[in-house]
Amino acid sequence: MATPEDPRPTAIDEPGPSGDPHPDELVEASPAERHAAARRRAAEAARLPALADFVPQVGFDLDDFQRAACEALEGGSGVLVCAPTGAGKTVVGEFAVHLALRQGRKCFYTTPIKALSNQKYHDLVARHGADKVGLLTGDNAINGDAPVVVMTTEVLRNMLYAGSSTLTGLSYVVMDEVHYLADRLRGAVWEEVIIHLPESVTLVSLSATVSNAEEFAQWLVTVRGETEVVVSEHRPVPLWQHMLVGRRMFDLFHDSDAARKHDVHPELLRHTREMLRRVELTPARGRPGRPRRWLPQPRPDVIDRLEREELLPAIFFIFSRAGCDAAVQQCLTSGVRLTSPTERAEVRRIVERGAAAIPHEDLAALGYWDWLDALERGLAAHHAGMLPAFKEIVEELFVKGLVKAVFATETLALGINMPARCVVLERLVKFNGEAHVELTPGEYTQLTGRAGRRGIDIEGHAVVLWGPEVDPRHVAGLASTRTYPLRSSFRPSYNMAVNLVASVGAFRARELLESSFAQFQADRSVVGIARQVQRNTDTMDAYESELRCHHGDFAEYFALRVAIADRERELARDSAQLRRVAAVQSLTKLRAGDVIQVPSGRRAGLAIVLDPGAVAFGEPRPLVLTEDRWAGRLSVADFPTPVQALDRVRVPRHFNHRAPAARRDLAAMLRAVDAPRRTGRRGGRSRPTGEDEQILALRALMRAHPCHACADREEHARWAERRHRLMRDTEALRSKVATRANSLARTFDQVCGLLSDRGYLSADGEVTDAGRMLSRIWTEADLLAAECLRAGVWDGLSPAELAAAVSVLVYEARREGDDRVSLPRGPVADAIDETLRRWGGLESAEAARGLDLTREPDLGFVWPMYRWARGEALAPVLASHGDGEMPAGDFVRWARQVMDLLGQLAEAAGASSALRATAREAMTAVKRGVLAYTSMA
Repeated sequence: MATPEDPRPTAIDEPGPSGDPHPDELVEASPAERHAAARRRAAEAARLPALADFVPQVGFDLDDFQRAACEALEGGSGVLVCAPTGAGKTVVGEFAVHLALRQGRKCFYTTPIKALSNQKYHDLVARHGADKVGLLTGDNAINGDAPVVVMTTEVLRNMLYAGSSTLTGLSYVVMDEVHYLADRLRGAVWEEVIIHLPESVTLVSLSATVSNAEEFAQWLVTVRGETEVVVSEHRPVPLWQHMLVGRRMFDLFHDSDAARKHDVHPELLRHTREMLRRVELTPARGRPGRPRRWLPQPRPDVIDRLEREELLPAIFFIFSRAGCDAAVQQCLTSGVRLTSPTERAEVRRIVERGAAAIPHEDLAALGYWDWLDALERGLAAHHAGMLPAFKEIVEELFVKGLVKAVFATETLALGINMPARCVVLERLVKFNGEAHVELTPGEYTQLTGRAGRRGIDIEGHAVVLWGPEVDPRHVAGLASTRTYPLRSSFRPSYNMAVNLVASVGAFRARELLESSFAQFQADRSVVGIARQVQRNTDTMDAYESELRCHHGDFAEYFALRVAIADRERELARDSAQLRRVAAVQSLTKLRAGDVIQVPSGRRAGLAIVLDPGAVAFGEPRPLVLTEDRWAGRLSVADFPTPVQALDRVRVPRHFNHRAPAARRDLAAMLRAVDAPRRTGRRGGRSRPTGEDEQILALRALMRAHPCHACADREEHARWAERRHRLMRDTEALRSKVATRANSLARTFDQVCGLLSDRGYLSADGEVTDAGRMLSRIWTEADLLAAECLRAGVWDGLSPAELAAAVSVLVYEARREGDDRVSLPRGPVADAIDETLRRWGGLESAEAARGLDLTREPDLGFVWPMYRWARGEALAPVLASHGDGEMPAGDFVRWARQVMDLLGQLAEAAGASSALRATAREAMTAVKRGVLAYTSMA
């Protein structure tokens, strides 16, 4: 067993793939041997009676790592189990449930996401019965007083701070997917729970394989006591790595020995070099001297190849929601069909059952019929922009083998039990919200870990699609590297501070923060950071040799390219904002009958303005009729530059744009518009009056540089770009060294100081009435919400207005440019203006103390939330989003967060507050249609 002085992991020597017969089973045992085996089993049952009872319920022999972890649990130790996806870690969690029930005690089974909680709830109900298992996720509260309760980790954190009576009798807590504590936004919750759980509770931590398990275990021993670490790197289903180059499939490694040495299959290297040479030497059509643009193999062809290799079902990981949807559409257009008539009938039955609760009038807005067509063909997308009900149906169909190819974002790799025979990676670069970055070895392993279904497949397969930017040696490094460090994302928040002070006092709260995994890592990390800086420096030196150019100083040349790119980004940001303002102003000047040019998008071409439209939260939405007889409202997003009236036509009085005949007659009038004027405006963009002088000067210097004429210029540039990125990372690491020691305690002191200034903590460190109100608000903008509540910012609003006004505290646009909109005068605008004013004051106070905890409110969800809470249909609500139509999944996710915040405000406001009743009415108004659906219904 591990001790505070020696928390060493139990290393497990794994057997071969699951299902291989044990050598002892190949020869029939003698009577004496059978007797000896029976005595051993009896002795084992006497020593570990709970495990002896449990194994027959599982239905299969436990792997060595599972048995070791279960033995440690029955022996009274906490455990940390690190094993690959699909290895069967949850068996250890289920044994903790078994122990709790056997002892007449309680077990909480926590998961990071609601979908995983729902899945685990069903599993445990099937084994133990509905009377013994409960579920608490925020969306659902089922049998919460049961001896076994499945819940999201946030629910348990809130219970601990509230001192809930439900904690009485708690003996075990299972933390599934505990590596989520690295999550930037939600990771702190895991550490809060681990720190605050009573000492009498045994912790069962289940994690993906991480390279610093010993470090994490040392911290667990420090805060939780005796903890045994069980690490297994064995995959129950072996994984084969491949690359698809054009139409040829290659093994990435020749054999297992080559895989250990990262030695790429020589035939693959030869072929990719030849393909790269062809791409670089083949000129683009009509562009002599330019290399041909590489076009990846069409997805239908890839699916066909996988089907012939018997590698379906497959998950294609595409790091873009739009890319996932486009992939499905590409396959539909190509006529791909992967299902039999019997399977198609079963798909339709399951889909109709699963979608029965969705209002029929919303189905068209959700793209239901195209989605069903794809499912019946065995194809699906899976991403966060989809309606939750649709995602769950896709998961069910995939697990049943009825969907053969799923195009998914990386979120599918987290938690949900949805493995495949094959995983395909189209690219090794993803957008992380700020920049395009290469996949890490840990991410690569997490994604490819979905390949190989235990009990179904004897092996799994990972396929990387080759392109000119993909080096097989880089893929080999990703596939072979075993460095997946677990890094804490813990930081004090305002809500955490008042809850800590309320429960243990200010001094003890500071001590608790100093015992966090974040501080544990910070104290040990300075040496590690210095080593990483040195490794980065050595790597940069190696890159330096690769970018050396005999024409001149390539680093100097590349610095010019970087300066040009930086200046272009700066200009693009400035001009985009100016164009948006000008576009808004031009739309407000339109009148009925104006003929305008829609510059791009699905509605590109001439259009007649039928109704200029009222300004909705600063955004004019004119109703137009286009050349192809489509009638509908456009938004600022359809006009990247200002719009002008090209001509005018008469719109008949009482014109009915819903009547096809009326649309046809009026659209015919567009042909009379002067053709030269029309074509002169096509594209909607004015010619630039002149280019930026700084960019012109930089480009002149770049072209005059000797390295610009180098034939290997772009190859050198690729190495220079890698060196440039690594240099930025290294500078960031150096800046960390100076701020590590005691950083959390200092931050906590500054947080408490600001809370004291604003009356949430008293001068002697006690929690005030305002602080107790803040303790009930869990949103990321917790203090801003409390400030608005105390100031009565939302008093007097109607339920729909309240839902719209508070949405600015939870919504966060996915892309730059979805940011601010202006609001018309009225109660909602006044409330949001006051919210923004208070945020400005809070931001200044934070800056003075070196804090950055409260982001700027985002107005992008105000209008959809207001219209939905007011009772409008789903289609116009989704279309009312300022940056184009909002995906249904995003709408549901943000609307649920608004409901959560409304519930928190109702509790925080107190029983005597009028806002409490309004918030509850607003929750009722929001929870309808697609928002009323839960997977437990």
